[in-house]
Amino acid sequence: MPEQTSAVVIIGAGPAGLVLGNLLLAAGVGCTVLERQSRAHVEQRARAGFLAANTVRVLTEHGLADGLLKDGQQHDTCAFRTASGEFELRYGALGRGEVHTVYPQQHLVRDLVAEFLARGGDLRFETAAVAVTGLTGDRPQVTVQAADGGLHRLQCRFVAGCDGRHGIARTAVPAGAARRFRRDHGVSWLALLAAAPQSMAAVAYAVHEDGFAGHMARTPDITRYYLQVPRGEDPADWPDTRIWGELRHRMRADRYGPLNEGAVLERRIVDMASDVLDPIQYGRLFLVGDAASLISPSAAKGANLAVMEAETLARAMVPALRGGDEQRLARYSADCLPRIWRAQEFSHWMINLLHGPAGTGDEAVFLRELQRARLESLQTSRRHQDHFAENYVGI
Repeated sequence: MPEQTSAVVIIGAGPAGLVLGNLLLAAGVGCTVLERQSRAHVEQRARAGFLAANTVRVLTEHGLADGLLKDGQQHDTCAFRTASGEFELRYGALGRGEVHTVYPQQHLVRDLVAEFLARGGDLRFETAAVAVTGLTGDRPQVTVQAADGGLHRLQCRFVAGCDGRHGIARTAVPAGAARRFRRDHGVSWLALLAAAPQSMAAVAYAVHEDGFAGHMARTPDITRYYLQVPRGEDPADWPDTRIWGELRHRMRADRYGPLNEGAVLERRIVDMASDVLDPIQYGRLFLVGDAASLISPSAAKGANLAVMEAETLARAMVPALRGGDEQRLARYSADCLPRIWRAQEFSHWMINLLHGPAGTGDEAVFLRELQRARLESLQTSRRHQDHFAENYVGI
């Protein structure tokens, strides 16, 4: 089998892998990024869109923010709609005074791909990592299958697993080498992209007895919506007319104003689940982004965590590769996991804030009253609002 070498092999060309690759190249470290999908696929894949202030800092400091600084929209307000009324939180004036920058993930990925290639990076699309071996030795190997089916081996100093929860990198961690923490939150969303301008200036969270609904801007012509649906629901059972009818109902359009409607471009089911590995490294393998920890989208933390972890790992790999100093690499997990768990805690809190249990039993009624009390506290308590703002944008 033909063999090649690279200082670092990065598996996955999402935000985690591309930020890491760009930071390594900027520091003079050679790396190879493997992506099983085509370039067109990764540059069109719509996912997250809310970038935290710390994420924007990382991208700006490393020359990766031209697109988002030009076309991103700053958002500093969110609104909550309930049976009792609507209230807004201008979180940009609370907590640490930070705001989100809305920039669709596919646009960010497009920018990161272009910059990586412009810097002379080795980026291989339609190329799958099929095995990762030798992780406890000095020279791990990644077996690679190209688009034509041919196999070859990449030898390297370090492997970065940026290929998600179900990727090959996570499966390379032997059973018993890491503890896995999991929670199924029992909530599912129908995630939607609509060809319609946003219907309100703020992100809107509608808490309704028939299920949660959410409104998030993406671009001037595209809006992200969410609808809570029963587990196991088929997106095909939700034609446009049913979607818009339910969105109008749960967002109380008759009370607060009509929605801007348009064709639904994407509909998929998201089951709310959390999943964390500890540690997020094994030998010379380091996990980043969803490969390290899966987080629910209820608080827009996933892509932001990935960028922060990529920066932490790049800062650790550079001294290791330049001078053999692996102290930072040894504590990569210890440096990242506190931030991961803080994000998980806030995400879990948001899930409970937005989703009340159905039914008329004592427990369901009790939990809905707790939900109402949380929302009332968020509306009236400045200390609660400051805490919310700091965690909502912070990462």
